[in-house]
Amino acid sequence: MHRFYAPVTSFDGETVTLMDSEAHHLRDVLRHAVGDNVSVFDGQGGEFLCVIESMTKKNATLHIVKSVKPAAPESPLDLTVAAAMLKGEKFDLVVKKCVELGVTRLVPLVTARCDVRLKDSEKKQERWQKMAIDAARQCGRATLMHVARPEEFRLFASAGAGVDEVRTLFSERGGESLAGQCLVKKITAFVGPEGGWDDTELEIARERQITIVTFGGRILRAETAVIAVATILQHRFGDIN
Repeated sequence: MHRFYAPVTSFDGETVTLMDSEAHHLRDVLRHAVGDNVSVFDGQGGEFLCVIESMTKKNATLHIVKSVKPAAPESPLDLTVAAAMLKGEKFDLVVKKCVELGVTRLVPLVTARCDVRLKDSEKKQERWQKMAIDAARQCGRATLMHVARPEEFRLFASAGAGVDEVRTLFSERGGESLAGQCLVKKITAFVGPEGGWDDTELEIARERQITIVTFGGRILRAETAVIAVATILQHRFGDIN
């Protein structure tokens, strides 16, 4: 069953309308025809079995048959990953894998040792959000991971924790064991760049009461570290068990 994304604003009673790239993918890439069955998710946890009623060059109208259970469940852990931006396709990989691992929100960070700057941040955010939609379509999630606009580490760290939120910074040095952390359901995890965190950033974390955690002496590539952190947190506090 092919899956398509439509925001909740595209739903109208017993019908849903696919627009632009989703309609193009339905009609021209997958070659669906009127009467075919497809699945549509709304990005907020809803998934629906639908039948194609009509198609034009700009959109497709589908009849909603019934609500169905998404293929991939949502984790009980509200996990935000604040990860240093990486060059080229490395951060693209971070976006896709965070979706697959059930991350709720991804915040691209500019850090002291980050090689990527805030230029064209709005365009980057839009591109990464489209990648998140594609990844959700493929992995079975019905809830979209939100990709925030890139932000300076100092500003994001200084914003403070939300209600019942635990903030943890993963560092190659100067931290404690994750084993001592209590069970929580809302976490913001900071993951650094290829060159690691600067001493001033570690000091900012301490000042803002962000717990610093170190995974022994293992050295990981930056993109691998994000995947490892998300997996470990989902195993300890979420639904990978």
